[in-house]
Amino acid sequence: MSDNNSRKTDNPSRNREPNPEIETDGGVATGRQTADTDYLDARVNIFKPSTPFMRDHLRIVWTMFAAWAVFVFGPVTATYLATDFMTSTTMLGFPLHYLLTAMGAPTGALLLSLVYARKRDQLDEKYGIDHSSGRAEPEAAATDGGTDK
Repeated sequence: MSDNNSRKTDNPSRNREPNPEIETDGGVATGRQTADTDYLDARVNIFKPSTPFMRDHLRIVWTMFAAWAVFVFGPVTATYLATDFMTSTTMLGFPLHYLLTAMGAPTGALLLSLVYARKRDQLDEKYGIDHSSGRAEPEAAATDGGTDK
C-alpha cells in the first residue's frame, strides 16, 4: 500500500506559480482599442459585451426577445386577464383569443425573424462585416499530363 502523503502531485493546476499563458478578457474596449478589432474573433460575454458591435447586437437580440414574448404570451395573458372580452369578441369569424394565439403568434414570430435579419444586415454593414464566401477562382482544369496544342 502506498503512502498518499509522500506522493508528489502531477496535477499542473495545483501549481502556485503564475501562468503567463492565461489572458484576461480585457474588460470593455473603448475608443481606439475597437478600431482594429476583429469582431468575429473577439471573446463573447453576453452579460458584459466587450465591443460596440456586441453591444449593438445584444440590444437587437434583447429587443427581439421582448417583442417575441409579447407576441407569444400576450394573447394568452390577455385571455387569462379578460376572459369574457377575449372569448366573446369575434374577428374574421373566430374568437379573438383563438385568432391572436393561432394566427397572430406564428405570424408575429415570422415577422420578427424578418426584422432581425434586416437589423443584423444593417449592423454588419455598419461594422464592415462581410459574409461573402470569398473570391471566385476559375476551376482548375483536369489534365492528363499531355501537352497543349
